[in-house]
Amino acid sequence: MTKEAVLEALKGVKYPGFEKDIVSFGFVKTIEVNDANVFVEIEIVSANAEIGQSVKSAAQEALSAAGAKRAEITLKQPKEPAQKSNSQSGKNIAPHVKNFVMISSGKGGVGKSTTTVNLALAMAAQGKKVGLLDADIYGPNIPRMLGVVGEHPEVVGQKVKPIQTHGIEMMSMGSLMEEGQSLIWRGAMIMKAIEQLLRDILWSDLDVLFIDMPPGTGDAQLTLAQSVPVTVGVCVTTPQQVALDDTERSLDMFQKLHIPISGIVENMSGFICPESGKEYDIFGKGTTEPLAKKFDTCVLAQIPIEPAVREGGDAGKPVTFYAPNSETAKRYAAAATKLWESIERVNEEGGANNAAIQPDPATATKSACSTK
Repeated sequence: MTKEAVLEALKGVKYPGFEKDIVSFGFVKTIEVNDANVFVEIEIVSANAEIGQSVKSAAQEALSAAGAKRAEITLKQPKEPAQKSNSQSGKNIAPHVKNFVMISSGKGGVGKSTTTVNLALAMAAQGKKVGLLDADIYGPNIPRMLGVVGEHPEVVGQKVKPIQTHGIEMMSMGSLMEEGQSLIWRGAMIMKAIEQLLRDILWSDLDVLFIDMPPGTGDAQLTLAQSVPVTVGVCVTTPQQVALDDTERSLDMFQKLHIPISGIVENMSGFICPESGKEYDIFGKGTTEPLAKKFDTCVLAQIPIEPAVREGGDAGKPVTFYAPNSETAKRYAAAATKLWESIERVNEEGGANNAAIQPDPATATKSACSTK
């Protein structure tokens, strides 16, 4: 046995739920070989004990088949978050989803949906089981960005199966209605739609469900926060002051809704010239740092304008998936790592809890996040 032979054998071990193997994911950390005795250290990203046991058993079988007389596997994985009763900790209409990430912006046109898609794909590439809910009811763009325009989901009884694409699960109002059709809905209908997209979609036991919210701080955001315990919130902005003014309101909303803030994504932060590769700060850069400090959070990433991002979004070929070596894709990958670290930190500290913002039946007309 050699290290090369061990690696080759482990390339046959698929990570559960994926077509990618544990070597490609970078989960194999240490290999030691002594004649036909092999010691391997594997570190996975899921806290699920069944997934851990499946990886360990498959690795041992692969090494035995490759000629190892003794294969010792040490498996490292995160701690499972503490389980809490929903009746005591608030409301959760999708309890099989481990973590919810709300992607928000104070205004439209800042690249929120593009950011959501690429963060989701970057996290899936790191071995997480990821779902993406396009809750931007009035302007659902996610189907186009993922190349599934015109593809309708399968209905199973009274439930709907999410669309499988690019290694993630996706559902959008744009996939449930005819292309180009407008929705002229009042707030109550928006609130009901968001609840149904959470409750009536057959989401798997996801590690993370990314939720692309409509711009602003209205009914949709409050309904979501009251329906499920949002683990963390991410705010997307551009460097201009007019965008930062609205971003501050979004960050304030997270605080009022008791949602931990994972960080800010500064989008359109610089421009990368496709000919020279040089970066120019055409819209400014780094302006979100003071705002991040004010809200005791961080800047998750500064995403530049790169032609491949726009082209990929229009063609349904996201840059993180189709151009993983591009500068933009690398920054999304780094942001996804930071985001996951913040999710783990929240869970270690007791997890998300939306009990404080549940509507009071005695004062149903009063806002649950009233400052009075």
